[in-house]
Amino acid sequence: MRSLRRGLLQWTLGALAFGSVLLVLVSYVFVLDEMNEVLDANLREVATSVARFHASGQLLAVTPARPPGEPGPDQGDLVTRVWRRDGSALDGPDSAYAFPFLPEPGARRLMLDGVEWRGFTVVDERFVVLAAQRTAARQQMAVEAASKLLVPLLLLALLIAALLVIALRRGLVPLGEATAQIAQRSALTLEPIDGAEMPGELRPLVGAFNGLMKRVADAFTTQQQFIADAAHELRSPVTAVRLQIDLFEQARDASERAAALSDAREGMDRLQRLVEQLLQLSRAAPDAIEERGLQREPVDLDRLVLDTVSAFARTASLRRIDLGAEARSKASVDADPHELQVVLNTLVRNALHYVPAGGRVDVGASLADDGLPMLWVGDDGPGIAMAERERVFDRFYRGAGEHVREGDPSGSGLGLAIVKALGRRNGASVSLHDGPGGTGLTVRVLFDGG
Repeated sequence: MRSLRRGLLQWTLGALAFGSVLLVLVSYVFVLDEMNEVLDANLREVATSVARFHASGQLLAVTPARPPGEPGPDQGDLVTRVWRRDGSALDGPDSAYAFPFLPEPGARRLMLDGVEWRGFTVVDERFVVLAAQRTAARQQMAVEAASKLLVPLLLLALLIAALLVIALRRGLVPLGEATAQIAQRSALTLEPIDGAEMPGELRPLVGAFNGLMKRVADAFTTQQQFIADAAHELRSPVTAVRLQIDLFEQARDASERAAALSDAREGMDRLQRLVEQLLQLSRAAPDAIEERGLQREPVDLDRLVLDTVSAFARTASLRRIDLGAEARSKASVDADPHELQVVLNTLVRNALHYVPAGGRVDVGASLADDGLPMLWVGDDGPGIAMAERERVFDRFYRGAGEHVREGDPSGSGLGLAIVKALGRRNGASVSLHDGPGGTGLTVRVLFDGG
């Protein structure tokens, strides 16, 4: 399990270790650079002094050359070579170091037998003097100087780590308090957490959690209301079916049994339709949408209208209702074809149910004034009062206006709720308008064109 405290300590100590190493390396570079300046000046002084002594005649005596195999000077010592202006070398203690003759004055880098040297050449009227020192000797001194910083830096890192542990313990106390408050919440206690005293870094987390608790509480409330409404709506058809079964059992002849059986079958049909609507509504819920996804594909609205009218033609004929189609939009939308079929079926079924015999229902696909594709179903029935046009989209709401048939048990109040939910899921808005000539009702399903 990942630990925030351990992670912060690891990253911080890693940064301190990297910074310490980087500081030592930078110190080494700066120390070496300063040391080169100082020692180059020292080489110049040595070479100048040797040239001055030779010019005064004090060191003109020939010194025997070092025998082969005799060890040279230590790496930290200085080596000097002296030449006449014509390039002939003067023998001396350092004659074994066969540096090339370089008559140009100044500092330079030299290579001798694969070893790097740093030298300075001084030229006067009679002699050319080279003072040289191994580069490795300088580097060794710079390493020793820079390495002395390691112990203080290590102690400083340990001190910072200890202070960081203390700071983390104190800083994470509010997180522990928030965790304790969250642990106290349950399905029955979804109150928000008080974030007024929380640090600024925790407030977004607390705010997000409080928002989640509010959504969960709203979902629970909606679910409980939905279950209560569904139970209430299911009770009536179930009771009716049970009553028809009792009548069937008490029937005295075949005609009474047939009538009771027919009524029971109608009751079962209503019950089945109610259950199907409940399932459709649950599939259109936001959480179900996220789990199941949306199967989008191009849907020809004209073909959808013609197929729907063809499917309901016999029902309309039996009820003596003129069912017509207007499909000249040549429009296609990217949506779920099954869900659009459910939307249009529901609207046509509602219209055929409420329009009286001899009435008219038209189903169409067209383009709105702004060019967006649209499905619509219009009728010349009783319509819906303006005051109720918003509420009829609520689940199980059937209203109390003229559009509700007296004693009609077949409606469940879920049709328009399903239409609105599935329309929104497929990028469409649903609105209610007056029917043709100001009578009846027209339902429009307008797609956003996306």
